[in-house]
Amino acid sequence: MKRTVLIVLLVVVLGAVSVNAQSYVVGLSVSTLNNPFFVDLKEGAEEAAAELGLTLIATDAQNDANRQLSSVEDLISRGVDILIINPVDSSAIVPAIRTANNAGIPVITVDRGADGGTVVSHVASDNVAGGRMAGEYIVELLGGKGTVVELEGIPGTSAARDRGEGFNAAISEYKDIQVVAKQEAGFDRARGLSVMENILQAQPEIDAVFAHNDEMALGALTAIRVSGRDILVVGFDATDDAVKAVEEGRMAATVAQKPRDMGRISVEVALKYLEGESVDDYVPVELALVTK
Repeated sequence: MKRTVLIVLLVVVLGAVSVNAQSYVVGLSVSTLNNPFFVDLKEGAEEAAAELGLTLIATDAQNDANRQLSSVEDLISRGVDILIINPVDSSAIVPAIRTANNAGIPVITVDRGADGGTVVSHVASDNVAGGRMAGEYIVELLGGKGTVVELEGIPGTSAARDRGEGFNAAISEYKDIQVVAKQEAGFDRARGLSVMENILQAQPEIDAVFAHNDEMALGALTAIRVSGRDILVVGFDATDDAVKAVEEGRMAATVAQKPRDMGRISVEVALKYLEGESVDDYVPVELALVTK
């Protein structure tokens, strides 16, 4: 009799633990799903949530800061237990984070940071180090002398600021490296193409291009190919298309982030926090330079 009661109690306790683990709802706000990098990030988060028994609600801001604010407010109203946010704009996201703070909902940022509000953890690669890595490789390929173009990401994002900072810090150490053009192309392939076309028309001498992400790099690569000019291109993110371009010798290099790992790790950090474990303010994700 006692053994039967013990077994019943054990089943009830285990059932309660299982239900409790699966009762957590995680809200994920992604800046855009019109970019393979962020698709991978979302899929990594979904895989982790499924493995950990969590409910994940993902939204796509479509690179619109106002849309992201609305979607985060909607996730808050739906009563999520924690928010993981990949900001469209590091400054514009602050009101949404403060709304979550006021509602008692913890916030984790992933890939891109926020300029304000309370964030319990930030999961990302060291974008400054990645930008420096790209700059140093370009300097090496050019032998410390040449003209360079920088295609910048969305203004206001921490990724654009940090990658640009690292890149410019690296090349500034070489007086014979000159940046002849620096222009924003929105982390977008089509804009990277059109911006690069204009730069090619304006600049007769270009030896290398550093793009803050692979989508812009691939757009620039198309413009360069059409122009018939020989220009080195280095991107950032190591998306499948970019890695293929590197392997085929069309792109010089790309800085590899691991977006699927970012998504997975951010969900793991979220669960740890919800279960009362301490989490680091910053959780780094490894970087590497992909070359042929």
